[in-house]
Amino acid sequence: MTASKEDFFIPANSVYNISDEEYERMELLLNATRAFARATHQCVYVIDYFRKGFLYVSDDIEVLCGEPVEKVQEFGYDLYMKHVPEEEVQMLLEINREGFKMANAIEPEERKEYTISYDFHLINGKKKQLINHTLTPILMTRDGRIWLALCTIAPSTKSEPGNVVLKKQGENWYYAYSLTKHQWETKEAVALTETERDILRLSSQGYTMEDIAAQLCRSVDTIKTYKKRLFAKLEVRSIAEALSYATNYKLI
Repeated sequence: MTASKEDFFIPANSVYNISDEEYERMELLLNATRAFARATHQCVYVIDYFRKGFLYVSDDIEVLCGEPVEKVQEFGYDLYMKHVPEEEVQMLLEINREGFKMANAIEPEERKEYTISYDFHLINGKKKQLINHTLTPILMTRDGRIWLALCTIAPSTKSEPGNVVLKKQGENWYYAYSLTKHQWETKEAVALTETERDILRLSSQGYTMEDIAAQLCRSVDTIKTYKKRLFAKLEVRSIAEALSYATNYKLI
């Protein structure tokens, strides 16, 4: 059965009674979002669950899907119908359904502290790229429902779609959703040592292996050993993937 954008809007994420006056006060929030997108060079958009579309889309989206910003904003959730493989759209519908079911089981005052992330492919012409998609509530209704959510898109460090993680800020555990068992599981979060964080931080600043060894007063062989362990811990193959993973999961 072919999905439509309306399938993403279900009773669990329905929002009611948002006035025009409340939207008129959105400009400060949108300016902050634009500034965030410019400062971080991240692909960013804002989902509006009341109007069932995108309230804001950053310019970087065009590089990923080949559509101009104005078109993407017009598409809203039709973006997924047009630029995500059909079988993965079904996956996104399941994540949407089960993610909101889990969110609604969390105390309303805590919901805004959670972030959900997952991986899927975006198609741009003949090119298909696996991306990591992170969704964070930015504005709630009085009854604790998510009205606006900030979404960021970055290259995925994984090799397959899925990898659904629901994490509360500051906690050393997270919920992982199994797409085979169709259920949430509690798991322990990856923890980095101070040296591992230093290696990532210095690598992000462009330092070479020799520079990092000198900065940390360690031998080059020791730094190589730390990097090898770090890659194994994060299940990545390169420093670029390690940095992307650490950024996506807020480890540094």
